[in-house]
Amino acid sequence: MKFEKIANPVIEETFYKGVHESGLPVYVLKKENYSKYYSILSTRYGSVDSAFQFPGDREYTIVPDGIAHFLEHKLFEQEDGTNAFDKYAALGASANAFTSFNNTAYLFSCTSHFNENFDHLLNFVSHPYFTRENVEKEQGIIAQEIRMYDDDANWRVFFNLIDCLYINHPVKKDIAGTVESISKITKDILFDTYHTFYHPENMVLYIAGDVNLEEISDIIDRNIVKREVPFNAEVKPIEEPGGINRKEKVQKLSVSTPIFNCGYKDKNVNLRGKDLLKRNLMTSILLKMFASESSELYEKLYSQGLINDSFGTDMTCFYDYSFVQFEGESKEPKRVAAMILEQAAKLKEYGLNQDDFERTKKLMYGKYVKSFNSIEAIGNSFCSDYFLGIEPFAFFEVYEDIHFSEVQNRFHELFDENMFAVSIIEPV
Repeated sequence: MKFEKIANPVIEETFYKGVHESGLPVYVLKKENYSKYYSILSTRYGSVDSAFQFPGDREYTIVPDGIAHFLEHKLFEQEDGTNAFDKYAALGASANAFTSFNNTAYLFSCTSHFNENFDHLLNFVSHPYFTRENVEKEQGIIAQEIRMYDDDANWRVFFNLIDCLYINHPVKKDIAGTVESISKITKDILFDTYHTFYHPENMVLYIAGDVNLEEISDIIDRNIVKREVPFNAEVKPIEEPGGINRKEKVQKLSVSTPIFNCGYKDKNVNLRGKDLLKRNLMTSILLKMFASESSELYEKLYSQGLINDSFGTDMTCFYDYSFVQFEGESKEPKRVAAMILEQAAKLKEYGLNQDDFERTKKLMYGKYVKSFNSIEAIGNSFCSDYFLGIEPFAFFEVYEDIHFSEVQNRFHELFDENMFAVSIIEPV
Protein backbone atom coordinates (compact mmCIF):
# COMPACT_ATOMS: atom_id res chain seq x y z
CA MET A 1 0.00 0.00 0.00
CA LYS A 2 1.35 3.40 -0.96
CA PHE A 3 1.22 6.29 1.50
CA GLU A 4 0.99 10.00 0.80
CA LYS A 5 2.87 12.19 3.27
CA ILE A 6 0.85 15.04 4.80
CA ALA A 7 3.13 17.21 6.90
CA ASN A 8 2.41 20.34 8.89
CA PRO A 9 5.58 22.36 9.53
CA VAL A 10 3.87 24.65 12.05
CA ILE A 11 3.40 21.92 14.66
CA GLU A 12 5.95 19.53 13.16
CA GLU A 13 3.52 16.64 12.86
CA THR A 14 3.08 14.25 9.95
CA PHE A 15 0.24 12.04 8.77
CA TYR A 16 0.67 9.29 6.21
CA LYS A 17 -2.46 8.67 4.16
CA GLY A 18 -3.11 5.51 2.18
CA VAL A 19 -6.02 3.59 0.68
CA HIS A 20 -5.88 -0.18 0.92
CA GLU A 21 -6.88 -2.24 -2.13
CA SER A 22 -10.10 -3.09 -0.26
CA GLY A 23 -11.01 0.60 -0.25
CA LEU A 24 -10.21 1.08 3.46
CA PRO A 25 -8.72 4.55 4.11
CA VAL A 26 -5.69 4.37 6.42
CA TYR A 27 -4.16 7.31 8.29
CA VAL A 28 -0.96 7.02 10.29
CA LEU A 29 0.21 9.73 12.69
CA LYS A 30 3.94 8.98 12.78
CA LYS A 31 5.45 9.72 16.20
CA GLU A 32 9.17 9.02 16.14
CA ASN A 33 10.60 7.60 19.38
CA TYR A 34 7.16 7.70 20.99
CA SER A 35 6.63 5.12 23.71
CA LYS A 36 2.90 4.62 23.22
CA TYR A 37 0.74 3.27 20.39
CA TYR A 38 -2.92 3.84 19.63
CA SER A 39 -5.23 2.56 16.91
CA ILE A 40 -8.90 3.00 16.20
CA LEU A 41 -11.01 1.34 13.51
CA SER A 42 -14.29 3.12 12.91
CA THR A 43 -17.29 2.49 10.71
CA ARG A 44 -19.75 5.11 9.51
CA TYR A 45 -22.68 3.39 11.18
CA GLY A 46 -24.39 4.65 14.31
CA SER A 47 -27.66 4.74 16.17
CA VAL A 48 -29.39 7.11 13.73
CA ASP A 49 -28.91 4.77 10.77
CA SER A 50 -31.97 2.56 11.10
CA ALA A 51 -33.34 2.92 7.56
CA PHE A 52 -31.34 2.34 4.37
CA GLN A 53 -31.65 1.06 0.81
CA PHE A 54 -29.52 -0.18 -2.06
CA PRO A 55 -29.61 1.08 -5.67
CA GLY A 56 -32.70 -0.27 -7.38
CA ASP A 57 -34.63 -0.92 -4.18
CA ARG A 58 -38.08 0.62 -4.04
CA GLU A 59 -38.42 0.37 -0.27
CA TYR A 60 -36.11 1.13 2.62
CA THR A 61 -34.85 -1.65 4.85
CA ILE A 62 -35.82 -0.85 8.45
CA VAL A 63 -33.77 -2.40 11.27
CA PRO A 64 -34.54 -2.29 15.01
CA ASP A 65 -33.31 0.70 17.02
CA GLY A 66 -30.13 -0.07 18.94
CA ILE A 67 -28.64 -2.46 16.39
CA ALA A 68 -25.39 -0.49 15.90
CA HIS A 69 -24.72 -0.70 19.64
CA PHE A 70 -25.73 -4.38 19.66
CA LEU A 71 -23.22 -5.11 16.88
CA GLU A 72 -20.49 -3.38 18.85
CA HIS A 73 -21.11 -5.71 21.80
CA LYS A 74 -21.35 -8.87 19.73
CA LEU A 75 -18.18 -8.44 17.68
CA PHE A 76 -16.06 -9.03 20.80
CA GLU A 77 -17.44 -12.54 21.19
CA GLN A 78 -15.22 -15.17 19.52
CA GLU A 79 -16.24 -18.49 18.00
CA ASP A 80 -13.93 -20.41 20.37
CA GLY A 81 -15.86 -19.07 23.37
CA THR A 82 -13.34 -16.39 24.34
CA ASN A 83 -13.76 -12.63 24.29
CA ALA A 84 -11.60 -10.28 22.22
CA PHE A 85 -10.69 -8.44 25.42
CA ASP A 86 -8.94 -11.57 26.72
CA LYS A 87 -6.23 -11.47 24.07
CA TYR A 88 -5.74 -7.73 24.50
CA ALA A 89 -5.17 -8.30 28.20
CA ALA A 90 -2.65 -11.06 27.48
CA LEU A 91 -0.78 -8.69 25.16
CA GLY A 92 -0.76 -5.87 27.72
CA ALA A 93 -3.12 -3.60 25.81
CA SER A 94 -6.00 -1.45 27.01
CA ALA A 95 -8.98 -1.81 24.68
CA ASN A 96 -12.45 -0.37 24.32
CA ALA A 97 -15.25 0.35 21.85
CA PHE A 98 -18.11 2.81 21.57
CA THR A 99 -21.19 3.54 19.54
CA SER A 100 -22.29 7.12 18.90
CA PHE A 101 -25.12 8.63 16.91
CA ASN A 102 -23.14 8.31 13.68
CA ASN A 103 -20.29 5.82 13.99
CA THR A 104 -19.02 2.76 15.84
CA ALA A 105 -15.37 2.45 16.82
CA TYR A 106 -13.01 -0.22 18.16
CA LEU A 107 -9.75 0.89 19.73
CA PHE A 108 -6.73 -0.07 21.79
CA SER A 109 -3.59 1.49 23.24
CA CYS A 110 -0.37 -0.21 24.26
CA THR A 111 3.32 0.35 24.93
CA SER A 112 4.53 -2.93 23.41
CA HIS A 113 3.39 -5.73 21.08
CA PHE A 114 1.75 -3.21 18.76
CA ASN A 115 1.76 -5.44 15.68
CA GLU A 116 0.12 -8.32 17.54
CA ASN A 117 -2.54 -6.04 19.03
CA PHE A 118 -3.13 -4.37 15.68
CA ASP A 119 -3.53 -7.73 13.97
CA HIS A 120 -6.01 -8.76 16.67
CA LEU A 121 -8.07 -5.58 16.18
CA LEU A 122 -8.47 -6.10 12.45
CA ASN A 123 -9.04 -9.82 12.84
CA PHE A 124 -11.89 -9.84 15.34
CA VAL A 125 -13.72 -6.89 13.75
CA SER A 126 -13.51 -8.73 10.41
CA HIS A 127 -14.92 -12.02 11.71
CA PRO A 128 -18.40 -11.69 13.21
CA TYR A 129 -19.80 -14.64 15.11
CA PHE A 130 -23.55 -14.57 15.69
CA THR A 131 -25.79 -17.45 16.75
CA ARG A 132 -29.38 -17.54 17.96
CA GLU A 133 -28.17 -18.48 21.44
CA ASN A 134 -25.54 -15.76 21.84
CA VAL A 135 -27.89 -13.12 20.42
CA GLU A 136 -30.60 -14.05 22.93
CA LYS A 137 -28.04 -13.95 25.74
CA GLU A 138 -26.87 -10.49 24.65
CA GLN A 139 -30.46 -9.24 24.53
CA GLY A 140 -30.71 -9.90 28.26
CA ILE A 141 -27.41 -8.15 28.97
CA ILE A 142 -28.22 -5.06 26.93
CA ALA A 143 -31.77 -4.92 28.34
CA GLN A 144 -30.21 -4.54 31.79
CA GLU A 145 -27.94 -1.81 30.44
CA ILE A 146 -30.92 0.04 28.96
CA ARG A 147 -32.80 -0.13 32.27
CA MET A 148 -29.72 1.23 34.03
CA TYR A 149 -29.59 4.19 31.63
CA ASP A 150 -33.32 4.76 32.13
CA ASP A 151 -32.50 5.53 35.76
CA ASP A 152 -29.32 7.51 35.03
CA ALA A 153 -30.18 11.17 35.62
CA ASN A 154 -27.33 12.58 33.50
CA TRP A 155 -28.26 10.34 30.58
CA ARG A 156 -31.96 11.11 30.80
CA VAL A 157 -31.55 14.87 31.12
CA PHE A 158 -29.46 14.87 27.94
CA PHE A 159 -31.86 12.76 25.85
CA ASN A 160 -34.85 14.65 27.21
CA LEU A 161 -33.26 17.84 25.87
CA ILE A 162 -32.78 16.25 22.45
CA ASP A 163 -36.41 15.12 22.55
CA CYS A 164 -37.39 18.73 23.18
CA LEU A 165 -35.26 20.06 20.32
CA TYR A 166 -36.02 17.48 17.61
CA ILE A 167 -39.30 16.39 16.11
CA ASN A 168 -38.41 13.61 13.63
CA HIS A 169 -34.65 13.17 13.69
CA PRO A 170 -33.54 9.77 15.10
CA VAL A 171 -30.81 11.51 17.09
CA LYS A 172 -33.51 11.78 19.76
CA LYS A 173 -33.57 7.97 20.16
CA ASP A 174 -31.41 6.29 22.80
CA ILE A 175 -28.23 4.87 21.30
CA ALA A 176 -28.84 1.43 22.86
CA GLY A 177 -32.45 1.35 21.66
CA THR A 178 -35.27 0.11 23.88
CA VAL A 179 -35.92 -3.24 25.55
CA GLU A 180 -38.67 -3.79 22.99
CA SER A 181 -36.59 -2.84 19.95
CA ILE A 182 -33.60 -5.04 20.79
CA SER A 183 -35.92 -8.00 21.36
CA LYS A 184 -36.54 -7.94 17.58
CA ILE A 185 -32.85 -8.33 16.71
CA THR A 186 -31.90 -11.69 15.19
CA LYS A 187 -28.62 -13.15 14.00
CA ASP A 188 -29.76 -12.75 10.39
CA ILE A 189 -30.45 -9.04 10.89
CA LEU A 190 -27.03 -8.66 12.54
CA PHE A 191 -25.25 -10.39 9.66
CA ASP A 192 -27.13 -8.35 7.04
CA THR A 193 -26.42 -5.06 8.81
CA TYR A 194 -22.80 -5.99 9.47
CA HIS A 195 -22.09 -6.88 5.84
CA THR A 196 -23.83 -3.70 4.71
CA PHE A 197 -22.05 -1.15 6.89
CA TYR A 198 -18.84 -2.86 7.98
CA HIS A 199 -17.59 -2.48 4.44
CA PRO A 200 -13.96 -1.30 4.09
CA GLU A 201 -15.09 1.61 1.93
CA ASN A 202 -17.42 2.74 4.73
CA MET A 203 -14.72 2.59 7.42
CA VAL A 204 -11.54 4.42 8.39
CA LEU A 205 -8.41 3.25 10.23
CA TYR A 206 -6.22 5.51 12.36
CA ILE A 207 -2.85 4.50 13.80
CA ALA A 208 -0.47 6.55 15.93
CA GLY A 209 2.99 5.85 17.28
CA ASP A 210 6.47 4.90 16.13
CA VAL A 211 5.21 2.30 13.67
CA ASN A 212 6.59 0.72 10.50
CA LEU A 213 4.44 1.47 7.44
CA GLU A 214 5.41 -1.71 5.60
CA GLU A 215 4.54 -3.89 8.57
CA ILE A 216 1.21 -2.12 8.94
CA SER A 217 0.44 -2.73 5.27
CA ASP A 218 1.22 -6.43 5.60
CA ILE A 219 -1.07 -6.81 8.61
CA ILE A 220 -3.91 -5.04 6.81
CA ASP A 221 -3.39 -7.30 3.77
CA ARG A 222 -3.77 -10.38 5.97
CA ASN A 223 -7.02 -9.25 7.56
CA ILE A 224 -8.98 -6.95 5.24
CA VAL A 225 -10.43 -8.45 2.08
CA LYS A 226 -11.76 -6.54 -0.89
CA ARG A 227 -15.51 -6.99 -1.30
CA GLU A 228 -17.00 -8.10 -4.59
CA VAL A 229 -19.56 -5.29 -4.45
CA PRO A 230 -18.65 -1.65 -3.66
CA PHE A 231 -20.29 0.04 -0.68
CA ASN A 232 -23.58 1.38 -2.01
CA ALA A 233 -26.03 1.55 0.87
CA GLU A 234 -27.82 4.86 1.21
CA VAL A 235 -29.17 5.91 4.59
CA LYS A 236 -32.66 7.42 4.42
CA PRO A 237 -32.54 11.24 4.49
CA ILE A 238 -34.18 12.82 7.52
CA GLU A 239 -36.97 15.33 7.08
CA GLU A 240 -36.67 17.49 10.18
CA PRO A 241 -39.00 20.50 10.57
CA GLY A 242 -37.47 23.86 11.33
CA GLY A 243 -38.92 24.38 14.80
CA ILE A 244 -38.53 22.46 18.05
CA ASN A 245 -40.66 19.70 19.54
CA ARG A 246 -41.38 21.32 22.92
CA LYS A 247 -40.02 24.04 25.16
CA GLU A 248 -39.58 22.06 28.35
CA LYS A 249 -39.44 18.56 29.77
CA VAL A 250 -39.27 17.74 33.49
CA GLN A 251 -38.68 14.27 34.92
CA LYS A 252 -38.35 13.05 38.49
CA LEU A 253 -35.51 10.69 39.42
CA SER A 254 -33.34 9.90 42.41
CA VAL A 255 -31.14 13.02 42.59
CA SER A 256 -30.33 15.21 45.60
CA THR A 257 -30.25 18.47 43.61
CA PRO A 258 -32.04 19.27 40.34
CA ILE A 259 -29.89 18.93 37.23
CA PHE A 260 -30.53 20.60 33.91
CA ASN A 261 -29.63 20.65 30.23
CA CYS A 262 -30.84 23.56 28.16
CA GLY A 263 -29.80 24.67 24.72
CA TYR A 264 -30.39 25.78 21.17
CA LYS A 265 -31.23 23.73 18.08
CA ASP A 266 -29.08 24.88 15.17
CA LYS A 267 -30.80 25.97 11.97
CA ASN A 268 -27.56 26.06 9.95
CA VAL A 269 -27.14 22.40 8.97
CA ASN A 270 -26.42 20.26 5.89
CA LEU A 271 -22.80 21.39 5.73
CA ARG A 272 -19.72 19.25 5.11
CA GLY A 273 -15.96 19.58 4.96
CA LYS A 274 -14.37 22.93 5.68
CA ASP A 275 -17.73 24.74 5.79
CA LEU A 276 -18.85 22.43 8.58
CA LEU A 277 -15.53 22.74 10.41
CA LYS A 278 -15.74 26.53 10.25
CA ARG A 279 -19.26 26.52 11.65
CA ASN A 280 -18.17 24.26 14.50
CA LEU A 281 -15.08 26.32 15.35
CA MET A 282 -17.12 29.53 15.41
CA THR A 283 -19.67 27.83 17.64
CA SER A 284 -16.94 26.66 20.01
CA ILE A 285 -15.58 30.20 20.22
CA LEU A 286 -19.07 31.55 20.94
CA LEU A 287 -19.73 29.09 23.76
CA LYS A 288 -16.48 30.03 25.48
CA MET A 289 -17.15 33.74 25.06
CA PHE A 290 -20.71 33.38 26.29
CA ALA A 291 -20.45 30.97 29.23
CA SER A 292 -16.84 30.25 30.25
CA GLU A 293 -15.75 30.89 33.84
CA SER A 294 -14.52 34.36 32.86
CA SER A 295 -17.78 35.34 31.16
CA GLU A 296 -20.32 37.82 32.47
CA LEU A 297 -23.03 35.14 32.44
CA TYR A 298 -21.01 32.71 34.55
CA GLU A 299 -20.13 35.38 37.10
CA LYS A 300 -23.80 36.38 37.44
CA LEU A 301 -25.02 32.82 37.88
CA TYR A 302 -22.24 31.84 40.26
CA SER A 303 -22.44 34.96 42.43
CA GLN A 304 -26.18 34.38 42.92
CA GLY A 305 -25.64 30.77 43.92
CA LEU A 306 -27.54 29.46 40.91
CA ILE A 307 -24.74 27.20 39.62
CA ASN A 308 -21.69 25.38 40.97
CA ASP A 309 -18.55 23.89 39.45
CA SER A 310 -20.64 21.35 37.51
CA PHE A 311 -21.80 24.07 35.08
CA GLY A 312 -20.47 23.74 31.55
CA THR A 313 -21.24 23.82 27.86
CA ASP A 314 -21.06 21.33 25.01
CA MET A 315 -21.92 21.01 21.34
CA THR A 316 -23.17 17.97 19.42
CA CYS A 317 -23.12 18.01 15.65
CA PHE A 318 -23.15 16.09 12.42
CA TYR A 319 -23.91 17.34 8.93
CA ASP A 320 -27.70 17.09 9.32
CA TYR A 321 -28.13 18.05 12.98
CA SER A 322 -26.44 20.38 15.43
CA PHE A 323 -27.21 21.75 18.87
CA VAL A 324 -25.48 23.39 21.81
CA GLN A 325 -26.20 22.88 25.47
CA PHE A 326 -25.63 24.33 28.92
CA GLU A 327 -25.59 21.83 31.76
CA GLY A 328 -25.15 21.55 35.49
CA GLU A 329 -26.83 21.41 38.88
CA SER A 330 -29.07 24.15 40.27
CA LYS A 331 -31.78 24.57 42.85
CA GLU A 332 -33.46 26.93 40.38
CA PRO A 333 -32.80 25.53 36.89
CA LYS A 334 -35.62 27.48 35.25
CA ARG A 335 -34.10 30.70 36.53
CA VAL A 336 -30.72 29.67 35.07
CA ALA A 337 -32.39 29.07 31.69
CA ALA A 338 -34.13 32.45 31.88
CA MET A 339 -30.85 34.22 32.62
CA ILE A 340 -29.17 32.49 29.66
CA LEU A 341 -31.91 33.86 27.40
CA GLU A 342 -31.60 37.32 28.99
CA GLN A 343 -27.84 37.39 28.47
CA ALA A 344 -28.23 36.31 24.85
CA ALA A 345 -30.77 39.08 24.23
CA LYS A 346 -28.45 41.62 25.86
CA LEU A 347 -25.47 40.64 23.71
CA LYS A 348 -27.61 40.68 20.59
CA GLU A 349 -28.53 44.27 21.37
CA TYR A 350 -25.09 45.55 22.41
CA GLY A 351 -22.84 43.21 20.46
CA LEU A 352 -20.04 40.83 21.37
CA ASN A 353 -16.67 42.05 22.59
CA GLN A 354 -13.97 41.85 19.91
CA ASP A 355 -11.15 41.62 22.47
CA ASP A 356 -12.90 38.58 23.99
CA PHE A 357 -13.15 37.08 20.53
CA GLU A 358 -9.45 37.54 19.76
CA ARG A 359 -8.41 36.12 23.12
CA THR A 360 -10.75 33.13 22.86
CA LYS A 361 -9.66 32.40 19.31
CA LYS A 362 -6.00 32.31 20.38
CA LEU A 363 -6.83 30.00 23.28
CA MET A 364 -8.57 27.63 20.88
CA TYR A 365 -5.49 27.57 18.66
CA GLY A 366 -3.28 26.68 21.62
CA LYS A 367 -5.67 23.97 22.73
CA TYR A 368 -5.67 22.38 19.28
CA VAL A 369 -1.87 22.35 19.03
CA LYS A 370 -1.61 20.93 22.54
CA SER A 371 -4.05 18.14 21.63
CA PHE A 372 -1.32 16.52 19.52
CA ASN A 373 0.27 15.50 22.80
CA SER A 374 -2.57 12.99 23.13
CA ILE A 375 -2.62 10.44 20.33
CA GLU A 376 -5.93 9.15 21.71
CA ALA A 377 -7.66 12.54 21.54
CA ILE A 378 -6.42 13.18 18.02
CA GLY A 379 -7.53 9.72 16.89
CA ASN A 380 -11.03 9.97 18.33
CA SER A 381 -11.67 13.42 16.88
CA PHE A 382 -10.06 12.47 13.57
CA CYS A 383 -12.39 9.52 12.99
CA SER A 384 -15.46 11.66 13.63
CA ASP A 385 -14.11 14.43 11.38
CA TYR A 386 -13.25 12.01 8.58
CA PHE A 387 -16.87 11.01 8.06
CA LEU A 388 -17.75 14.70 7.84
CA GLY A 389 -15.27 15.31 5.03
CA ILE A 390 -12.67 17.01 7.24
CA GLU A 391 -9.06 16.08 6.50
CA PRO A 392 -6.07 16.27 8.91
CA PHE A 393 -4.72 19.78 9.56
CA ALA A 394 -7.78 21.45 7.97
CA PHE A 395 -8.03 23.34 11.27
CA PHE A 396 -5.19 25.69 10.38
CA GLU A 397 -6.65 26.86 7.09
CA VAL A 398 -10.14 27.30 8.51
CA TYR A 399 -8.88 28.97 11.69
CA GLU A 400 -7.22 31.77 9.72
CA ASP A 401 -10.51 32.42 7.92
CA ILE A 402 -12.60 33.04 11.06
CA HIS A 403 -13.40 36.72 11.54
CA PHE A 404 -15.20 38.65 14.26
CA SER A 405 -18.05 39.80 12.00
CA GLU A 406 -18.80 36.19 11.04
CA VAL A 407 -18.88 35.10 14.68
CA GLN A 408 -21.30 37.96 15.43
CA ASN A 409 -23.56 36.71 12.64
CA ARG A 410 -23.25 33.14 13.87
CA PHE A 411 -24.30 34.27 17.35
CA HIS A 412 -27.50 35.90 16.05
CA GLU A 413 -28.26 32.83 13.96
CA LEU A 414 -27.67 30.21 16.65
CA PHE A 415 -28.94 31.91 19.80
CA ASP A 416 -32.56 32.05 18.66
CA GLU A 417 -35.01 32.05 21.57
CA ASN A 418 -37.55 30.18 19.44
CA MET A 419 -35.10 27.27 19.14
CA PHE A 420 -34.34 27.07 22.87
CA ALA A 421 -35.53 24.28 25.18
CA VAL A 422 -35.00 23.14 28.78
CA SER A 423 -34.68 19.66 30.27
CA ILE A 424 -34.77 19.23 34.07
CA ILE A 425 -34.40 16.24 36.38
CA GLU A 426 -35.96 16.95 39.77
CA PRO A 427 -35.61 14.93 42.99
CA VAL A 428 -38.34 12.34 43.56
